[in-house]
Amino acid sequence: MKTDDLIAMLASDPAPVARGAPSKRLALGLLAGAVLAALAMQLTLGVRPDIAQAILQPGFWGKLIFPALLAGAGFVTLALLARPGMRARAGEVAMLLLVAGLWAMAVSAWAGAAPPDRAAMVWGTTWRACTLNIVLLSVPVFAATVLALRQLAPTRLAEAGACAGALSGAAGAAIYAFHCPETGLPFMAVWYVAAIALVAGLGAVLGRRLLRW
Repeated sequence: MKTDDLIAMLASDPAPVARGAPSKRLALGLLAGAVLAALAMQLTLGVRPDIAQAILQPGFWGKLIFPALLAGAGFVTLALLARPGMRARAGEVAMLLLVAGLWAMAVSAWAGAAPPDRAAMVWGTTWRACTLNIVLLSVPVFAATVLALRQLAPTRLAEAGACAGALSGAAGAAIYAFHCPETGLPFMAVWYVAAIALVAGLGAVLGRRLLRW
């Protein structure tokens, strides 16, 4: 949104913005992007063939719950950053605490394993593809989220872009979990978090340009 357009809109329509309007717009963007990412995952990678058995294992739900919680925290944080001059320190801290909690559990699991098993817990069998696949699946989510943000009025552009990237990376990770055969917490702490951090970093860089008024 251009600054002149915002001024003209405020001057011509002084009615208050409906409560929750930014959150609703972002939610629609996130939903559209997630649907596109899920379709892309199904068409290119496919759901793991043993999904009926996988959903009975705690490891599968760990891969799903962590990015889902991170995406939820990212959404709340981004809904604040979408408004002029708003800060969202609490939300950003919550996202960092989620990552720190995952790493604490991963280190504990790694330390408690037999030494010959530790390398496999980190590398798994799909580490080469995992991070790239999550990043690619995050693209439609990021694009749709940025389109929604451009209709709002964020002023901390790099911060909002990074948050949009983290949210998109987390959503991509949650979708990828339905394909990923890995179950180890150390694997997720390294490769899932690396993908989310990469998209967040790209979002911070792109946000300065894409979200400029």
